[in-house]
Amino acid sequence: MSFVMSRREVLSCMAALTMTSRRGWAEIDASIVKKNDRSLGEILERQETDSQSRWRGGCADSWGLYPCGSAAQILHLGAASYFHPESSYFKNARLFERMKLAAEFLERMQNEQGNIDLLTTNFNSPPDTGFVVHRVANAAKLAALHEDRRALELMENFLRRAGAGLAQGGIHTPNHRWVVCAALAQIHDIFPDERHLRRIDEWLAEGIDLDEEGQFIERSTTVYNPVCDYSLVVMADKLNRPELLAPVRKNLDAMLYLLHPNFEVVTEISRRQDLNTRGGMERYWLPLRYMANHDGNGKYAAVLQSLEPDRISLPYMMEYPILQKTPPGPAPVPDRYVKDYPLSEITRIRDGKTSATILHRGGSRWISIHRGEAVINAIRFASAFFGKGQFVPERFEKRDGVYYFKQELRGPYYQPISDPNLLPVSRKTWGAARSHRRQSEVCAMTYEGSIKPKPDGFDLEINAHGTGGVPLAVEINLREGGELTNVQPAPNVKDAYLLSQGYAAYRAGDDVVSIGPGRSEHAYTQIRGAEPKLPGVSVYVTGYTPFQHKLTIRWG
Repeated sequence: MSFVMSRREVLSCMAALTMTSRRGWAEIDASIVKKNDRSLGEILERQETDSQSRWRGGCADSWGLYPCGSAAQILHLGAASYFHPESSYFKNARLFERMKLAAEFLERMQNEQGNIDLLTTNFNSPPDTGFVVHRVANAAKLAALHEDRRALELMENFLRRAGAGLAQGGIHTPNHRWVVCAALAQIHDIFPDERHLRRIDEWLAEGIDLDEEGQFIERSTTVYNPVCDYSLVVMADKLNRPELLAPVRKNLDAMLYLLHPNFEVVTEISRRQDLNTRGGMERYWLPLRYMANHDGNGKYAAVLQSLEPDRISLPYMMEYPILQKTPPGPAPVPDRYVKDYPLSEITRIRDGKTSATILHRGGSRWISIHRGEAVINAIRFASAFFGKGQFVPERFEKRDGVYYFKQELRGPYYQPISDPNLLPVSRKTWGAARSHRRQSEVCAMTYEGSIKPKPDGFDLEINAHGTGGVPLAVEINLREGGELTNVQPAPNVKDAYLLSQGYAAYRAGDDVVSIGPGRSEHAYTQIRGAEPKLPGVSVYVTGYTPFQHKLTIRWG
C-alpha cells in the first residue's frame, strides 16, 4: 500500500507544520521519527483490511489470534507519525483510514462494561484494558495537543467506555492497581470524569507496595518493576502529584545495584515469569529518561546511554515535553560493592567487570557469576537421595565475609498401620494414613556449603554427609557462545560434560573463567528427582557421599 502524498496533500500540511514546530516536535532527531515510521510500516503490513473479516482493523499474532494490543499499537505509532512533520506518513489520509480501522476494531472488541479480553488468558479484563488504554490514550493525547478533533473522535468512544469500566473493575496482581490508575489518569487528562479520580484514590489508599530494599511486591526486575515505574510516572505527571515519583526514584536507585557490567539485569529475585531469565533495562526507558531529566540524575542518564537511541519512543517524546530535554551528563553507576538484601534474600557483589549474585535460601541456583562476557549462569548440586536430593538451602548466615548454607533431608520407610480404627486403607485414605504409620530404616542427609569471595574469584565448599554411597553431581551451567576446554562429553546427555581432573577453561570474548579441580567418580549427571538440566552447556563434577569438595572459580 502506498503512502506517498500528492502535491495538494503536501501543500495542505504547511500550516500544520508551522504549528507543530512551535511545540518542539520537529526538533526531535529525525532518526527517531524514521524508526517509528519503520515500526509503523511493519505493523500496517500485518493489519487485516478485508471488509468481510470479523477481525478487520486488527493484526494476527503467530497463533492466528487478534489481540487488542496490536490495534492499540497502530494508533500509538500511527498518531506519532501522523502528527510529526518529518514523518513520511505526516497527515496522510490513508494512514488515517488505517487508524480508523484499528479504532473500530477496538470498539468491537469492547464489551458492555467497557473491557476487552486478553485472548490467551484473561476475559472481561480491566487490567488488560488498562494496558491497551496506555497506548490508545497516548494517541488521543497527541490528537488533542494538535487540536485535531477528527482524529480524537476516532478514540473517544473507546476511551470513555474503558474509563467507565476501569472506574469499577477489579484486578489480579499488585501491579495491576497502578496499570489501571495510570490508564484512568490518562483518560481523565483528556475526558475528565470524577469517577476516574475517585477510583484512583481508592487504589492509592492501599499504599504503594515498595519494600525497604526498593522492590515492589512482585520483585519482577525486567517486567513488572518497570510497569509500576511507568504507571507511577504517568500518574504523577497527569495528576500533578509529584509525591508519586518517590517510589519510582527508590526503585531506580535499587536497580543500579542489580546490574551486571553490560547493564543486564539480575532476575534471580523475581516472583513472576522473568525469574532467572536474561533481560536488560529496556522497559525502564520512560521512567529512566523522565527521572534523569526531572532530577538531573547522571546515574540514570548512564543507564539510558545503554538503551538509546534504539529504545527512544517517538509517541511518548511527543506527549511529554520533559522527555525531549537532553539528559544530564552520565555519572558512574556503582560497580564496586558488596550488598546484602535480607528481604530479597540475595547478596550482590560487584568488582569492576566481576558481578555475582548469591542466593541465600529457597532456590537451587546457589550462585551466578559474570566475569565480563564469560558467564556462569548457575552452580547447583543434587544427590540421588530418595528423589528429593536437590540442594535448596534452608539456613543461611554470613560470618567474616564467608557465606554458609545448610539443608537437612530425611528419607524414611513406613510400617503397617496398627490402629484398627484407620483400617482398611483405601485409595482415598492412603495419603492421610501415612502420618499414622511408624517410620523405620530412616535415612538422613545433611548438605553444607560455603562461598568465599576472593580477589581473583570465588572458593566454594560442598559437603554432603549422612547416608553413605549416594551418587551426587555438581552442575556448573555456562552461558552459550563461549569455548570450553579440558572436559569430556557426558554420556547420553546433550551439552553435558564431565570434569575429571584439573581445571576447565571457559572463554567468551577476551574473558576466561577457570573452574576446578575436577572429580568424576561416575557419569550419572541427571539425578532422579533433581531439577532438569539447565539450558546450554553444563560441566559436572561427580562423586558419592560422604562427599567433600572445594571448587574454585578463577579469572584467566
